[in-house]
Amino acid sequence: MPKIETLLSPALFHLHSEGLEDKQVVIIDVLRATTTVVVAFENGVDHVVASASVKDTLTYRDKGYLVAAERNGIMVEGFDLGNSPQDYTPELVTGRNIALTTTNGTRALNMAEEAETVWVASFRNLSATAEALTQNGRDVLLFCAGWKDRFNMEDTLFAGALAEQLLTMGWTTDDDATFAAIDLYSQNSHRLEAFLEKASHVQRFKTLHIESDLQVCLKIDSSRTVVYLQDDKLVGKTL
Repeated sequence: MPKIETLLSPALFHLHSEGLEDKQVVIIDVLRATTTVVVAFENGVDHVVASASVKDTLTYRDKGYLVAAERNGIMVEGFDLGNSPQDYTPELVTGRNIALTTTNGTRALNMAEEAETVWVASFRNLSATAEALTQNGRDVLLFCAGWKDRFNMEDTLFAGALAEQLLTMGWTTDDDATFAAIDLYSQNSHRLEAFLEKASHVQRFKTLHIESDLQVCLKIDSSRTVVYLQDDKLVGKTL
């Protein structure tokens, strides 16, 4: 059966990069980049290009893209969108292409691009992602984007939720980080928002007055859309 490993911070990526071409990687940045991307596909976006830099992202405007950029939780001046999933409405994104750069999530995406398949996951498409991973059948690395190379609670919590579900589907693990993530989720699955109240990024939400994004990000299985990297673009399909 396929195996699960979990990467709790991009700073540890070098320990997992060997053999990545034979594995699936799930990018996890639930507050907010991967949630925002999933919402964009729920609402009809055609494809998303993830860029590591603000400068490169802006060049896509001349190609007809909506351009989106966030740094430190704040929309970058001069862009069409930031990183709030609530802004990616059907009226704005249906049929459009988006170029996106964020503080953590798009960086993780670019780091993992050598993998056999790269998926983007959030609580919203949790079960659909588990099904897609199982259909693929290769070993998986759950890649928590964290915050500027630091561990964070919310991405680890989601990694635990996904790993727990995969284990019930016949997957295996002998990885301490995965066991820790599963324990974190299983102990707090009934109170996600309350548990994350003390998380540094949730405190950042409060400072920026964007707390309403949290409920969007913690909505479980509202979507059957899976998102994956294809020819350097994120695309979506409905299971």
